[in-house]
Amino acid sequence: MTIRIVLADDQPLIRAGLRVLIADTPGMEIVGEAGTGAEAVDLVGEVDPDVVVMDIRMPDMDGIEATRRITTAHVLMLTTFDDDEYVYGSLRAGASGFLVKDMALEEILAGIRVVAGGDALIAPSVTRKLIEEFAARPEPAPKARPTPGITDREREVLTLVGRGMSNQEIAGELFISVATAKAHVARLLAKLDARDRVQLVIIAYELGLVVPPTGGSTT
Repeated sequence: MTIRIVLADDQPLIRAGLRVLIADTPGMEIVGEAGTGAEAVDLVGEVDPDVVVMDIRMPDMDGIEATRRITTAHVLMLTTFDDDEYVYGSLRAGASGFLVKDMALEEILAGIRVVAGGDALIAPSVTRKLIEEFAARPEPAPKARPTPGITDREREVLTLVGRGMSNQEIAGELFISVATAKAHVARLLAKLDARDRVQLVIIAYELGLVVPPTGGSTT
């Protein structure tokens, strides 16, 4: 099945580079390009893509608002992750993950495939960066509060997801099988009405289950 892709970036050179990269990749097809968030929203309604590769900073309407309005496609934000203050807002708006503009080409293509398959592009290293973004905020971290509707075990799993652990790492931490860990994550997605693992990380933070580091980087 061919992955249908819309590119949304106000920099023509960025779009041109991605266009060349994707045009040479079997199983992927560019079905449209947009230079603003508003154009991207309209274009998605016209061409019905599988994935939108979306820049965060664009004129007219930024990528966050555009992502919030797009409900029929997976959105990958195109960003300079290390210094972008809009990461949290993007994830809350429904983005499935991030592509960094200076990533290796193979990683960009792999990210598009992951998101097109319905998974979230949020490796543990990216999760740590996200938590560091939380720690840098002037607002105090939220205090842990009850999580009605989920079991104690699911709460443990949600905490570990929030720390960036994979299903295999969660299984090892809790002495359960990988299949059981995967089942717990699936139930959390359903119970918490989260579209993907990215939003589970956000929820874990908002519930106070994940405490941002107070020191330096956790790489």
